[in-house]
Amino acid sequence: MSRRNDYDYFDLDNFDDSIDSREYRRRQQRRPASYAARPSSQRSSRRPVRRKNKRRTRNRIIIVTSAIVILLVIILILSSIIKGCSKDDSLSKIPTGTVGTTAPAVQTATTADKSGGAADELSPTYFMTPNIKDDNTNGTLAYSIYVWNKTGYELFSSDNARAQNYAKTINGFADKFGSSVKVYDMIVPNHTEMGLPQRLKDSDAPSTSQADNIKAAYAALSDKVTPINCYNRLAEHNTDYIYFKSDHHWTGLGSYYAYTAFADTNDLPVLSLDDCEEQKINGFTGSFTNSADGLDSDTVSYWKLPYNVTMDITQADGSSASYDSPYYEAAEGGANTYGVFIMGDNALTVLKSGSENAEAGKKIAVVKESYGNALVPYLTNNYEEVHVVDFRYFNQNLVNYCKTNGINEVLFINGVMSANTQVQLDSMSKLFN
Repeated sequence: MSRRNDYDYFDLDNFDDSIDSREYRRRQQRRPASYAARPSSQRSSRRPVRRKNKRRTRNRIIIVTSAIVILLVIILILSSIIKGCSKDDSLSKIPTGTVGTTAPAVQTATTADKSGGAADELSPTYFMTPNIKDDNTNGTLAYSIYVWNKTGYELFSSDNARAQNYAKTINGFADKFGSSVKVYDMIVPNHTEMGLPQRLKDSDAPSTSQADNIKAAYAALSDKVTPINCYNRLAEHNTDYIYFKSDHHWTGLGSYYAYTAFADTNDLPVLSLDDCEEQKINGFTGSFTNSADGLDSDTVSYWKLPYNVTMDITQADGSSASYDSPYYEAAEGGANTYGVFIMGDNALTVLKSGSENAEAGKKIAVVKESYGNALVPYLTNNYEEVHVVDFRYFNQNLVNYCKTNGINEVLFINGVMSANTQVQLDSMSKLFN
């Protein structure tokens, strides 16, 4: 017999009067009595079993819960141990020797260097932040020159598009040389990046990041071009006298630090300045004095090399002259003192070296504007011949020139202002017509 409550299935409002109501009440009263009428032994015999099942279920729940808690504790302990080991490993990989804008700080590289090891100062993706001393004073703006503490700073403004355009130009040059010539590229930051506090670059002397610009250019270079990161060497020594106060160029010391970056990148023996004889010329009044007041004059230092170097200069009109030094040692103070380095800007300058470190027949062509003048004498420590091409005046096809003279290495060196100026890129491109 079904145990469902049939009452739920009737509509009392339409109940059939033909059914005897007394019989209906009798049926309804019988059901609860049927349960109560069960023998007491049947009712009571089930209760202990139910209590035992409840205790068993409760014990199982306690055991399972305890096991879960223990497992979670073990997982937490193991997780803490793993995190601790990972933290120690990450600290051991942080490069040392980096500095911040106003205080020493650590800055990591975006990727590993080309050798596959930890990023270092020669990596084209790792740029240190120079430690610039700030006395919290302001300067004055004269055209694009900001004068601060009697020093002129050439302001810089560019973007990634121009940096990538420069790289595209250099890549095209490398393609024209083919696989027989190894091509290098060096972009030199100016004094604003290394000497002017960020506080001023963000306000009175607006200037964008040269590190970001150079990094973007290097990232866009093809695998046919080896970038030379001189930025970090300059940042390491930015408190030294590596830029002039009255001129837009770097000093002989600044260019030396860039040379060490080139030599170390290519595993070449580095010339030591301790083996050279420093010469000084006082009273240099550079290019900034034409547009800004209140600048200190400069001292130009150059280092006589410990081996013989001859220099042959050819002008754009074909005239030539020969010298027994890469320096114009008769240079005096004044507006043209920077011309002491390879006698200034000429179409072609060939340096021939007697250095014992210069492998016989090892030659390099350096394509440059005036920033390259102070650097090329140091290369004679490693190359028997250094062919210096000023792209503004050289009127030969560079590919043919290198083939004719047995040159299989070419270095393009540009100041950051030149690298971001289309007129300069167009002038370089004429070398390949």
